[in-house]
Amino acid sequence: MNSASASPDSAALQRAAGNDNDSRFRLRAGCVLILAAILFFARLGARALWSSEFRWAEIAREMMVTHNYFWPTINGHVYYDKPLGSYWLVIFSTPFTGGLNEAATRLPCAIAGLLAVAILMRLVRRLYDARTAILGGVILATSFSFVFFSRHASADVETLTGELAAILLFNHNEERGGGLWVVGLWLIMAATSLTKGLLGFALPLLVIGVYSCLRDGWAQFFQEISRGPLVDRIRSLVERNRWFFNWYTVAGIALGAMVYGLPFQISSRLMGSEKGLQMVYRENLVRFFDPFDHRGPIYLYVYVIFGLMAPWSALLPAALVETHRLRHAGAEPARADRFALVYFWATFIFFTLSGSRRSYYILPILPAAAILVARTLAYPSESELRSMIARRLLTIGYAIVALAAVVSIVLLIPARAILPHPYDALPELPAKFTFIVFWIVSIAVVAYTIRKFKPYRVAISVGVIAYLAMTYIYIFALPAADAYRGEKPFGYAVLNKIGGSTDRLVLFKTAGPLFYLNPPKPIPEFEKKRDLQDAIAKGDAKWMIVRRRDIPKLDTPTTIELSEASYPWETDYNYRNKVVLVRVGSAP
Repeated sequence: MNSASASPDSAALQRAAGNDNDSRFRLRAGCVLILAAILFFARLGARALWSSEFRWAEIAREMMVTHNYFWPTINGHVYYDKPLGSYWLVIFSTPFTGGLNEAATRLPCAIAGLLAVAILMRLVRRLYDARTAILGGVILATSFSFVFFSRHASADVETLTGELAAILLFNHNEERGGGLWVVGLWLIMAATSLTKGLLGFALPLLVIGVYSCLRDGWAQFFQEISRGPLVDRIRSLVERNRWFFNWYTVAGIALGAMVYGLPFQISSRLMGSEKGLQMVYRENLVRFFDPFDHRGPIYLYVYVIFGLMAPWSALLPAALVETHRLRHAGAEPARADRFALVYFWATFIFFTLSGSRRSYYILPILPAAAILVARTLAYPSESELRSMIARRLLTIGYAIVALAAVVSIVLLIPARAILPHPYDALPELPAKFTFIVFWIVSIAVVAYTIRKFKPYRVAISVGVIAYLAMTYIYIFALPAADAYRGEKPFGYAVLNKIGGSTDRLVLFKTAGPLFYLNPPKPIPEFEKKRDLQDAIAKGDAKWMIVRRRDIPKLDTPTTIELSEASYPWETDYNYRNKVVLVRVGSAP
């Protein structure tokens, strides 16, 4: 009777404890998201467009000028190497940034980065616990390349976020088999694939499929599929993949194919061209099996990941060794560990087997790596890691991070005191006071960890160092360095010089600062000298943007009117590669 009367009280206490844990998790997760938002959004538009960012900005600009949102062009030339989704997201951002500018171009990626951190914390909490989830979010949000691509116009973080969302949806419904969630899974993958390509389908399906087979261990899986009648083996494989082998998958594939294919079909009907679908084949299948560019060595990602995930990558070897050690020992939570390891290795092997390899292609591995490092630092109840090798690797990894933090003070030394010509002319470190404050805090957390070396202290120390380092680099240093970049001021100076009209402006072997010129129609481009001379003879070319190195090849009288800024520390190659505005004909 006493036991019966105590049960409601016990259940109430458990519910109260659960609600309290939920509240604390939401509060801590909210703090992580606020700090991540500062890192991703602060001064987002302070820097001029850089490298491939011009592609997203210019395609979106030309879509808005032509009102044709199904035909991506750069200076009037079709540029269909990516699906349309990421360009549309840039356009959707313009009302929030006062027009199409640097902030609008990057805003979708910043939002996607923040969503990825939130999704990862939710996923890790389901796999492990609240503490590991919070640390996993911190690790992802402060990894060097994740911050970079969350502040950089591209489709990479958007794709990563969609893949994470698909994996989280599966994790929520893993034990249910079929259901409407399967349709949702295919729709998420279809929407994700509209940003960069079929990777939005391929990677989640690979991770989910491999994990479904191996979630109870290699030994049990191979025992089931290698013994007994063939029918029983097939039945076992189907049972492990009930999420796929059900009628909802048929509906999901049909709806997913419709969502993914509809923009290409509309584009084809409007323009009478199959370039969009040709892009799907070329950029996904051909690039994977028979690449035409970006042929990095097969071992590329072995070392690239350490740069992408810095500074947390210094702890990744320890995390891999420890998680594999725990899995072999049968320690709980074994299934969560298998999920994290499958996520990591399936992604790594997939990109390694691809014939086309480029450093940032493997960016989708960062959430899996963050889970492994977080699990190693936050989850074990013991004060030490179980594997002796992992303990040593953790010590070495942290020593690298700590040493880097300590010696970073040398950045305050003026370039003229330590560097040879012409690099002795490099400007001094920007925001020195901020750098010194951040350095002092970093040294303090290093001392805190060395005083009593424990995994949770390593997590706190590296988290503080990583956040301060990323804040300084992306919010202070890089915007300050933008003063020494010349594309944007050159573009505005050109417009001012030619009276605001690009009617008689031409381009020779360069696109120039096209986005900042904001032409109402395509600017004539020439790759051949004869075609340029014909345009000059017809009076169609009064002004020309050309690289310095190509001026002697013109065989045409020209006068340099403006030049992209040059600086003393640049080499002769850099100087000759600068673009200039020339007036066609002899000087008046």
